[in-house]
Amino acid sequence: MSCIYQISHNIVSSLGFNSKENYNAVVNNISGLKMYPENSMNIPEAFCASVIDNTRFEDISKQVSNLSDYNFFDKLCIYSAYEALQKTDIDPADPSCLFILSTTKGNIDLLENHSLEQNIDNSLFLWHSANIIGKYFNNPNKPIVVSNACISGVSAQIVAKRLLNFKKYNYVVVIGADLVSRFVVSGFQSFKALSPELCLPFDAQRKGLNIGEAAATIIYGIDETCENLENDTIILDAGTITNDANHISGPSRTAEGLTLAINKCLENSGNIKPDFISAHGTATPYNDDMEALAFTRCKLENTPAFSLKGYFGHTLGAAGLLETIISSMALKNNMVIKSAGYSRCGVDNPVNIISKNQSLKAYSFIKTISGFGGCNAAILIKKLVK
Repeated sequence: MSCIYQISHNIVSSLGFNSKENYNAVVNNISGLKMYPENSMNIPEAFCASVIDNTRFEDISKQVSNLSDYNFFDKLCIYSAYEALQKTDIDPADPSCLFILSTTKGNIDLLENHSLEQNIDNSLFLWHSANIIGKYFNNPNKPIVVSNACISGVSAQIVAKRLLNFKKYNYVVVIGADLVSRFVVSGFQSFKALSPELCLPFDAQRKGLNIGEAAATIIYGIDETCENLENDTIILDAGTITNDANHISGPSRTAEGLTLAINKCLENSGNIKPDFISAHGTATPYNDDMEALAFTRCKLENTPAFSLKGYFGHTLGAAGLLETIISSMALKNNMVIKSAGYSRCGVDNPVNIISKNQSLKAYSFIKTISGFGGCNAAILIKKLVK
């Protein structure tokens, strides 16, 4: 039996520029979310978001050669991947290495610089950003773009697992990124989906989501027998993608798609019972109720669960990767993380949302995620135990 395992990872967010900084902030209950007043980004309403410190990032990114000519989105992706690769002996120019880019909007903020009379710059296209990243690392393969709404980051990991299992590559560098832009914020405001204050996933007082920006990278490899891996290595054991085609923006009230994704994922893992759940938990009324119903239908209502949105906001195409990294680090440290903002159950099907950090001898967790168009995904992450 082969193992698809995490070799290295990196997070760039409002809370730090590597995975350790981000994890330590979360464990210490520090949130990167801040209030932005009216007319910020030319948006008439105030909003709450998690935004990377651009000045500090520009200073830190100078340590990486030849980044000055790239736009902010591409630079974030390259920096995150570069830092993850620095912890390995992987040659990113080797044909056995593939790059996957997960994003929902990419460089869409650049549209503001275009008039209707201009031809659209290729920089706006996701394939172009993926190519830019691959070329920076002199990688000869055509990179893959996964853009499947909010489940992109988890979907990209499942694609990486499949390609590695098919022996197509030895290593896959999965990068997820999205920015807080006027387009994204105003879009969610038009849905009346944004909270005017800090988001409160699964809580009775929740009013909506907060947007966040981040870049996160996980490098996966394959070991044919698992015998060469150290004890406690983090394994991507199973993953499932479903779509219930419920609505262009609203989740299924019956949670059919997510229930199927969770059940199939657990079935494919040999029916491992996860020790905790890293939930999507956007803090919108419909998503949290749908997730809670899915957990109940999958008999996971008593399993400890948390959302990381109260620390980072919803980072869109980066969410599935960022939240997998933080949750994997918690798994390694036998910890279940506090769900920031939670105090009183606000979902119809009560679930075991964690309101303070807890020590827990854990061997696996399930990461769930859902998105526009009725898409859902789940992955089962476990520690290798010999």
